[in-house]
Amino acid sequence: MILRENQEFRHRFKVDDRVYNGFISVFEDRNALHTDEEFAKGKGFPSKVMHGNILNGFLSYFIGELLPTEDVMILSQTINFKNPVYLNDVLNFEAILTDQSEAVRVNTFAFKFINESLKTVASGKIQIKEF
Repeated sequence: MILRENQEFRHRFKVDDRVYNGFISVFEDRNALHTDEEFAKGKGFPSKVMHGNILNGFLSYFIGELLPTEDVMILSQTINFKNPVYLNDVLNFEAILTDQSEAVRVNTFAFKFINESLKTVASGKIQIKEF
């Protein structure tokens, strides 16, 4: 196995206009909380809230581009949203390989996204299979 237990990965992601508009363009989710500044403020947020599933795209990037092997696929993932993400937020992504099954070549990572205010905006687990 190329990966080893307790191996850590870190990356910075920015939720910029390209990411935000790309998500809306592809998935056509124009919910007012995500697209209407005044609506979001009326719900108690300082600005429109970014789509939570943008973070799932960042998880896909982690598995597809940051791991030292391309011979993997995602088996499952869970994500718990804890704090909102806003346009132009920079998120520090941290993942650690917490469990490894050499017999079936399955690896489990615990991960979290942390904003610049050091608040965890999301955390969870992602399980992959190596081929």
